[in-house]
Amino acid sequence: MTIILKNKVTLLYDDFIFKCSIGKNGLAKSKVEGDKKTPIGTFSLGNLLYRNDRNSRPLTKLKCIPIKKNMSWCDDIKSKKYYNKLIKVKKNLHHEKLYRRDYKYDFIIPINYNTRKTKIGAGSAIFMHLTKKYNPTAGCIALQKKDFLILLRLINKNTKIKIAQPL
Repeated sequence: MTIILKNKVTLLYDDFIFKCSIGKNGLAKSKVEGDKKTPIGTFSLGNLLYRNDRNSRPLTKLKCIPIKKNMSWCDDIKSKKYYNKLIKVKKNLHHEKLYRRDYKYDFIIPINYNTRKTKIGAGSAIFMHLTKKYNPTAGCIALQKKDFLILLRLINKNTKIKIAQPL
């Protein structure tokens, strides 16, 4: 089954409808690092990363990985080796910290955009993560925690997400 972004505020999965938010500048066929756009396409999903100091392991068929203080996602366009990958914090690399003070990354599912044959500068750190007020994201898709937890129960490692322009 596939999660479908129906429009910029609605995700569909089977008979479930979830309110969401996407990138501040909408959708993009050709994404560029820092453009605040959500990439268009059909993508597989990564493992669930979660804060086990704040939440118990959720019911899901996805592999669950606790977020540690030293975990980050490399968004450094100068790094061919680490760009758009989960890494340990490195002071000399620009990165997105996953262990945050706020709640947004208490649950994260990386969307496998630009992860195979990575193209430097084509966008990185595209996640499904949490929101409370549905504010626009930097390119991710955000859901409220209650909806995220419902979605986690429904999906598995073969689930894909389809992000397309609304008709």
